[in-house]
Amino acid sequence: MHRRMTFWQQVLYQAGFVLIGVFVLMPIWGMTYLAFEGGTIGWPTTFRLFPEEPTLAVFVRVWQQASQSLPFVRLLRNSLIVSGGAALLSVGFGASMAYAFAHFRFPGRQPGLFALLVGALLPPVALMTPLYMLLTITGLRTTLFGLTIVYTAFAMPFCVWNMRSAFQAVSTEVIEAARLDGASNLQTFLRISLPIAAPSIAVAALIAFLIGYSEFAMGWLFVEKSSNVTVAMAVSGALGISTFQGSLLAALALLMSIPVVILFLLLQRYLLERLLFVAPGD
Repeated sequence: MHRRMTFWQQVLYQAGFVLIGVFVLMPIWGMTYLAFEGGTIGWPTTFRLFPEEPTLAVFVRVWQQASQSLPFVRLLRNSLIVSGGAALLSVGFGASMAYAFAHFRFPGRQPGLFALLVGALLPPVALMTPLYMLLTITGLRTTLFGLTIVYTAFAMPFCVWNMRSAFQAVSTEVIEAARLDGASNLQTFLRISLPIAAPSIAVAALIAFLIGYSEFAMGWLFVEKSSNVTVAMAVSGALGISTFQGSLLAALALLMSIPVVILFLLLQRYLLERLLFVAPGD
């Protein structure tokens, strides 16, 4: 039985929600205002709700030459290659590994899980030296594929632990019933466990994508060619320019956020349907 809130309780809750909304939206609005403000050099010194000199020239300039004499499209392509590759590798290799840890018993299982947990808790800077040496030896350090491997190494432990929990939630009776019907381990994995664990797999893929898409500090260590610079690296590099212009950084950040917003909008309905066990189209 639900307890009905009083009028003042409802007012208090609504006021709290408004404050949270303002706290979340104000930085976004400030960045949007700054991106459309054409007369601001450096950081703005006064607060305004609307641009004093609204213009799209800043976006045009960023689109044509965002950083390192490269257009924004080239930077975005590099970002999507490394982040998308990291998501695919983390989910592709991590799903099979997580399924094995969830449903099989084999020597080294517990030490392997502990090693993955340590890898998930370690700060990325702790992996800089071994990854640098490994990629230098293999000749991949200055390539986009090498940067993809770096971000995969960051995301893989989290993905395995996240998907392992999802595979453990699959009923053992369902798996045993499928095996009694003649299904192999591979068929059980592909036709039963994967569809049920789809929400957790999608979350793991999104986290792996965001790790590769937003990270920039490690990227400078593994990228030497200006043609391999990503959008996140361009945003961080813009802060060190002597002729820094706040509107350029804001416009670049807004353009960078568009693919992430589109990705979440595309996957939102799918994730909700899976999480709520609603069939598509119902």
